[in-house]
Amino acid sequence: MADGDLRFGGFHHLTAVSARIRDNKRFYTETLGLRLVKRSVNQDDTSAYHLFYADAVGSPGTDITFFDWRLPRERRGNRTVTRTGFRVASEASLEHWRGRLHDLGVTHGEVETVDGRLQLRFEDPEGQRLALVVDGGAGDDPMPWEGSPVPPEHQLRGLGPVTMTVPELAPTDAVLQRVTNMRPVRTYPDPEGEGHEVHVYLMDPDAPHAQGPHAELHVAVRPDLPVAQPGAGGVHHVAFRAPDEPTHRRWLERLTRMGIPNSGWVDRFWFRSIYFREPGGVLFEIATDGPGFAVDEDPATLGEKTVLPPFLEPYRAQIEAGLQPLD
Repeated sequence: MADGDLRFGGFHHLTAVSARIRDNKRFYTETLGLRLVKRSVNQDDTSAYHLFYADAVGSPGTDITFFDWRLPRERRGNRTVTRTGFRVASEASLEHWRGRLHDLGVTHGEVETVDGRLQLRFEDPEGQRLALVVDGGAGDDPMPWEGSPVPPEHQLRGLGPVTMTVPELAPTDAVLQRVTNMRPVRTYPDPEGEGHEVHVYLMDPDAPHAQGPHAELHVAVRPDLPVAQPGAGGVHHVAFRAPDEPTHRRWLERLTRMGIPNSGWVDRFWFRSIYFREPGGVLFEIATDGPGFAVDEDPATLGEKTVLPPFLEPYRAQIEAGLQPLD
C-alpha cells in the first residue's frame, strides 16, 4: 500500500475528562446503556482511572473513554472537540431516546435535521456535549450488550460524527488532506454558531463502506471563540482506526517523513497508539484495532475489576491504594 493510499477505517475511540467518575460510570452504563468494558488507569498518570465504555465486546469505534481527573469544568471555546456523535439506527430509535432522556431527567434539545440527518443534542451531567445521530444502518454493526437497560434495537451503534472546532480552516485542512488523506465533501450551517459553517471530511471517500457518520470528521470554524480551557466535561483526544500493526507502522513512517511531530509508537497493551496534534490544536491518536480488550479478561466479565497492563502490574498495590471506590 502506498502512503498516499493510507486511510483511517473510522473512529477508534474518543477520550474525555470526568471529575466525578462514579457519576460518570452511572450515566454511561445506566442512562446510555453502554458496557464498561475496561476498568484501568491512565498509563501516564496512574492516580486516575481510565474507563472504557463500548458495546458488548469493546468493538473499535464504539467506545468513549474517560480520564478521572478532578478538574474544574472546561471553559468552552475552539481548538478542541466540541461535540461527540453516537449513532442510532432509525428515527424510531431517536424517538425512543428522546423519551428515555426525558423520563430520566436528562436535559436535551429537540429532534432536528442537521447536515441532512435527524439528530438529538444533549449533555451529560458534567456538560460533555453529545448527540444522537440517525445513521440508517451505515457502518459496522455493534455487538448488543445483554446487560444494557436499552433494548438491543435502540442501543448506541458507535461513534460518529465527531465535531471539532478551530479558529481557522486552512492549517487544519492542509493536515487532514495532505497527511491523513481525508477529503472535504460538503459544508452546512453551524447549528451552534449563526453565520458560521461546518466542513465535513470523509476518512475514506473511495470506499463504499466508509460512507456515513461513522467515518466523518466535522470541522467547525469559529474565530469568534476563545481558546478552550481543558477540564471536566471536555475532550482530551479523538482516535482513528488502523486495522493492523503493519498499517500502523506505515502511519508512523508517514508522519515522521512529513515532519509531523508525534509521540512515536506507544504500546497501550490493548492497542498500539501514535499521537500528534493537528494545527488547530486538537490531539489526534491513531490506534490499532487489536489486540482488543479480551486479551487479558474473560469477555463475560469485562470491566468488573481493575485491570493493569503488564508493565504496571508490579505497582498494583500502590496504584489501587490511590484510587477512589467506583461502585
